[in-house]
Amino acid sequence: MTALIRTTTLPCGEAVPVLGQGTWHMGEGRRPKAEEAAALKLGLDLGMTLIDTAEMYGDGGAEQVVAEAVVGRRDEVFLVSKVLPSNASRAGVVKACERSLKHLATDRIDLYLLHWRGGVPLGETVEAFEALVKAGKIRQWGVSNFDADDMQELEDLPAGGKVQTNQVLYNLTRRGIEFDLVPRCRERGIPIMAYSPVEQGELARDGTLAKIASRHGATAAQIALAWTIRKDGIIAIPKAVKPEHVRQNAAVAGIALTDEDLRDLDRAFPPPRRRQPLEMI
Repeated sequence: MTALIRTTTLPCGEAVPVLGQGTWHMGEGRRPKAEEAAALKLGLDLGMTLIDTAEMYGDGGAEQVVAEAVVGRRDEVFLVSKVLPSNASRAGVVKACERSLKHLATDRIDLYLLHWRGGVPLGETVEAFEALVKAGKIRQWGVSNFDADDMQELEDLPAGGKVQTNQVLYNLTRRGIEFDLVPRCRERGIPIMAYSPVEQGELARDGTLAKIASRHGATAAQIALAWTIRKDGIIAIPKAVKPEHVRQNAAVAGIALTDEDLRDLDRAFPPPRRRQPLEMI
């Protein structure tokens, strides 16, 4: 039986599971859409009710996969999508949101993120987000790929304090955000949403992780994922299309890393000792 997935709380007060589902590379024709949707449905059955997608993924194809997965159960899903910076103008955000709503076959997006910073003034994008909230098209908004300075600039805006999350690259090999971004967001109660928590599968083949996994009857990928969500305020959004991988991801909720495990991981993947540029893939 799968362990109950714990939750973390967004600044708005809403609780969301710390284990969600990613959709990067879905809807691109690599696998049948029905197979990808079935994986997401299984994840929902197992309690991973946060689904992350973006207009960029498969040029809307991933959003269409999500639409198929949530038919008849939209109200149990916390739906996250993202707008491209090239569409982040006041008018562009509205048009992009409408396209995403159509692809998703829904009347609202629970959390709408700016995918990364571009040339549009941040204040203009935030104003557009606020207009979408008032119109009922989105419930909350946030950002992605923002470093600590970006977050400061955002929070200095009139409505900047309404940001709900910052989605960034974070895993054992990408720990730079622990030096400044994670403490800053934790202090303000803003959860970090970690994408590529298994480094696109690379960590699943790591020897140190395999050794630790043997102590828990787990896989290396599960240990990498358990490490990512070891502290409150971190949400991981691994992608899986094979049923066994979906089940393994959900089972991470029942893995408790020991102090010995964490020491071994720190030796193999040292935490940052100075500020580092924000990494992206």
